Amino acid sequence: MSNPSELHDKLQERPFLAGYEPTEQDAKMFDQIFGGNKTVANWAAAMSNYTVSERIAVQRKPKIASPEKSALKKQKTEKAQDQASAEPANFLRELIKKDLSKGGRIHDRVGRTGDVVRTRFPPEPNGYLHIGHAKSICLNFGFAAEFGGRCHLRFDDTNPASEKQEYIDAIRSDVKWLGFDWGEHNYYASSYFDQLYTWAEYLITEGKAYVDSQTKEEARINRGTVTKKGKNSPFRDRSVEENLKLFREMRDGKHPEGAHMLRAKIDMGSANMNMRDPGLYRVLHKEHPHTGNKWCIYPIYDFAHGQEDAIEGITHSFCTLEFDQHRPLYDWFLDNLPIPGKEKCRPIQTEFAKLVLKDVVLSKRNLKVCVENKVVTGWDDPRMPTLCGLRRRGIPPAAIRRFCEDIGVTRNFSVVDTAKLDDVVREELDVNCERRFAALSPIKVTITDLPADFRQELKADNHPKNPSMGSRPIIFTPTIYIDHGDFMFDPPADYFRLKPNGEAMLRTCGIIIKVNEVVQDPTTKAVVELKCTHEKAGNRKVAGHIGWVSADDCVFVTANVYEPLFKVGVVNHEEEADADAEAGAEGEEEDAAEDEEKKLASHDEARQKVLKMVNENSIRAHKAVVEKNLATAAPETSFQFERLGYFVVDKNSTPDNIVFNRTITLRASGPEKDTGRSRKAEQEEQMRLKKLLEDLPASEMFKIQKDKYSKFDADGIPTHDAKGTELSKGAIKKLKKEAAKQTKRLALRLQRS
Repeated sequence: MSNPSELHDKLQERPFLAGYEPTEQDAKMFDQIFGGNKTVANWAAAMSNYTVSERIAVQRKPKIASPEKSALKKQKTEKAQDQASAEPANFLRELIKKDLSKGGRIHDRVGRTGDVVRTRFPPEPNGYLHIGHAKSICLNFGFAAEFGGRCHLRFDDTNPASEKQEYIDAIRSDVKWLGFDWGEHNYYASSYFDQLYTWAEYLITEGKAYVDSQTKEEARINRGTVTKKGKNSPFRDRSVEENLKLFREMRDGKHPEGAHMLRAKIDMGSANMNMRDPGLYRVLHKEHPHTGNKWCIYPIYDFAHGQEDAIEGITHSFCTLEFDQHRPLYDWFLDNLPIPGKEKCRPIQTEFAKLVLKDVVLSKRNLKVCVENKVVTGWDDPRMPTLCGLRRRGIPPAAIRRFCEDIGVTRNFSVVDTAKLDDVVREELDVNCERRFAALSPIKVTITDLPADFRQELKADNHPKNPSMGSRPIIFTPTIYIDHGDFMFDPPADYFRLKPNGEAMLRTCGIIIKVNEVVQDPTTKAVVELKCTHEKAGNRKVAGHIGWVSADDCVFVTANVYEPLFKVGVVNHEEEADADAEAGAEGEEEDAAEDEEKKLASHDEARQKVLKMVNENSIRAHKAVVEKNLATAAPETSFQFERLGYFVVDKNSTPDNIVFNRTITLRASGPEKDTGRSRKAEQEEQMRLKKLLEDLPASEMFKIQKDKYSKFDADGIPTHDAKGTELSKGAIKKLKKEAAKQTKRLALRLQRS
């Protein structure tokens, strides 16, 4: 190596001796090679201003870069990187762009009106859609709109044992509610049953399918495992004539369920178990919601799915990640069937990670347990993560669409914090909801120094930041209601609402009231009335401001307040994902032949497991009081009850039984945890607790958190939450890890001192 140019060529293989920046090692090496050549030293210094990609693009000839120019280049690069990182990752969008670009797979479709790309949302009508499905809906319909295409709504109704018209109607309703429309492109897998049957016979005649007569147990053993190859079925070498005869007898109802199954003849030694002679058709004597009793054999999902995409000319088949091992089978069917037009526009399956929300159960099977065991009132119970449940709870569809866009699309399994969805919901509701006064647990307040017949009409803004939303009349009278959270008998020093001999400002009316007498129930000692005096505020300011509702201008309602349906920390998301992955073609094969007694035992075990996860305190019904104008509010209309949260009129609410459901609190902590302290005081308290925890041994660090835990084991690890509910094994495991970290931190601190 005799000159800097050759050195530069060498450094392109690995820019520097250690990492990607010049170090002292590089300087010493330069000195050894060039004897302190200043040109090379200056060149190395200039190179340090470049990113790795910029260094490779630099001229081979050594030259001193202008510091200003180098800094500008670096600034531009960092700006571009910041812009890229600010946008949600969505590799599927980039894939479509690539396919449409010049020379791309479907570039010839560019310019078509409303049909540039074709996507599809293909739900199985065996349950209600949930928030996880929303991601797929938004992706497929969203891409169709973005790229000038169309999205098909297709019901993959291949299993009449679990499908109902009820689910089909509900799915249509949910997709429309989310804001999407399929137009005339509503299809069914069952519409293609005749064609699928013809193709099944084609595979038989080609020697690529056979009727298998093994029992379920024999088929399970011969299938092998992930570490052990499978064995050929003893019926694998039946003649074409015998296979056709048996298959047609299956079609004509001459064999019972579980007696035979048509299988593809692929490779029982394949490392991919989905390629080990997968099922194509099974006998199922069930009436179909779309085709009635025409068929008593039904195609397995894997056999139907890809062919439906091909028949409909789907350009992009997007599936969740559990189907990645099914893709070779998807392609095998396309390769081996005489599907018209597949050479011109062959569908390609691409997988992405499904939406998984922390502490939220999204398995249809587990949710069905909650419905069947009356844990909830139905699929649309506001505690359910179903789309109809979220709708009834008051979650805006625009918030779900935005959330699905914000979280991006990747191939990596991850759990999304529910707080991200909550934040988007709050932002959407804050902008669009009118404000109202309410009291969830009302306390009567009598202003004793006002005449009994006093009435003052006031105007209250419907939205503090949006004058265009107008105002409403409210009546101020001597008897009003306030929420129980606005009064404390023995509050901390920094509490700014009502207390004995304390005062607070009534919002909107500019009146300060002072508590002179507290009336309690003689038995329960609960506060039932506050007797107060008043004064006009004028220029006087007080720290506490509270909402109120006139006793003469109000209506009593039921206000449902919700907590998570499942206990925190008990949901095993990876286990749920594995269960979903197993519920494909293999699950359909087992359903067709499984022993009824074993099936019931397995279902009962799963049921008990789900029921143990349920939070028994997931709903509290309050007899609340609200402004009288809410008596005529239409179902599914949302409001912000000031300081209490966002509430929606329940869909079943009537004038005689007005019901509101709380959608979400105003902030993550919720009003139940609101102590009435100032924000500064809350921050100081949090810092005090953090400092205290830093110095405590692991055996004591949780015991001071009495607002979170009530019982502990011998090592000081919490076993029960503040309400006395036993913590899950997963939650306890996490707490043990925190304790171990605390022990390690204290040990390191001791070593340093």
